[in-house]
Amino acid sequence: MNDWPEGWSDDNRGSRYGNGSAAAQPESARVMRQVRRGPGAPPQGAGVPQQPSYVNGQGHGDYTNAQQAGYDSGYSSGQVYGGSGGPGGPGGPGDGYTGGTRPAPDWRRRIKWTAITVVTVLVVTGVSTYFWADGKLKREVDLSKVIDRPEAGEGTNYLIVGSDSREGMSAEDKKKLHTGSAEGKRTDSMMILHTGSNGDTLISLPRDSDVEIPSFVGSESGKTYKGTGRHTKLNAAYAEDGPELLVRTVEFNTGLHIDHYVEIGFAGFANIVDSVGGVEIDIPQDIKDTKSGADFKKGKQTLDGEEALAFVRTRYALAGSDLDRTKNQQKFLAALANQVATPGTVLNPFKLYPTMSAGLDTLIVDKDMGLYDLGSMFFAMKGVNSGDGKSMNMPISGSTGGNLVWDKTKVKQLVEQLKNDEKVTVSSG
Repeated sequence: MNDWPEGWSDDNRGSRYGNGSAAAQPESARVMRQVRRGPGAPPQGAGVPQQPSYVNGQGHGDYTNAQQAGYDSGYSSGQVYGGSGGPGGPGGPGDGYTGGTRPAPDWRRRIKWTAITVVTVLVVTGVSTYFWADGKLKREVDLSKVIDRPEAGEGTNYLIVGSDSREGMSAEDKKKLHTGSAEGKRTDSMMILHTGSNGDTLISLPRDSDVEIPSFVGSESGKTYKGTGRHTKLNAAYAEDGPELLVRTVEFNTGLHIDHYVEIGFAGFANIVDSVGGVEIDIPQDIKDTKSGADFKKGKQTLDGEEALAFVRTRYALAGSDLDRTKNQQKFLAALANQVATPGTVLNPFKLYPTMSAGLDTLIVDKDMGLYDLGSMFFAMKGVNSGDGKSMNMPISGSTGGNLVWDKTKVKQLVEQLKNDEKVTVSSG
């Protein structure tokens, strides 16, 4: 007897069901269809995962066949669909590389970003250094206080002054550098540096030069002092009212407009020399001067800060006194500038920063002078030392009362050539 409802038999129960018997006796347990996860054919379309294949379980033997066909391959080891070698896994269509090999490095990209990083660091360092150094400049000289100034010409004129300032020096420093302990400060050397398009010219002004003190306005008092035609040594102008009167006196006696003022003291000079490891110079003769501390043999040698200061201050051991002394000062300062303005110093932070710090700590300039102007001055002095310019003393015609008298005709010609930025043809003799 058929227990199934009418019309329902083994043959018409639909494809959704298995093929069991319709008899009253229950059928035996059957194995469900299994999913085969073994390797299969690659997908037909990009990114489409392989579809699972099925084993139609008719009995227990089909389960064993499913295992042998790869059903359990990788399953017991923890691998999942899309594992190694499969779609979407490493080495698959969506991974971006094959065979487990890393992509080759993009060297162009790396070089590009390295270059950008280096340039950025250099720019930031350079800008920081500029503002650091510019901020250390002591802009203490106000040239706007100088009255009745000559008209400015072509090129740039620097008045460079070496003072005997002992500011910041200990008693031991003064003894070591043979500076003495005099109060105040005086000019120990004075030079005019002209920079222009027809060669740079460095002109020493002997401290014993005979000059007239003109009318001037006191730098501190603001009072006007009328000129009386009084003549004195050039360095007395500085001692009387400082840098502003010195500039006023130089301009009045030469007719040359001074654009910038630069002053450095004893300690700063010696420190700069030491910071660059000493300066090599060819000393023209044996020198022994107990007052300056100089004790040198003739010939080429490297001087440290203490020795360099003694060399440029020496005057009593020289036959020509102040004129020979100014020649030695020119020679040494040009050699110093030549050594400072080299790649070995400028591009080496371990030399550049100590050198700049040593000089800037004791350097006094005018209020309008910037770091760029200071750099131009040093490179111009280097050019003079290398033969691209001219160095000379102010032309002298004689002396009066122990003062050196300038040759008025030659001085006038020299000043005209400097004003017009022409090549200087005037000689010192």
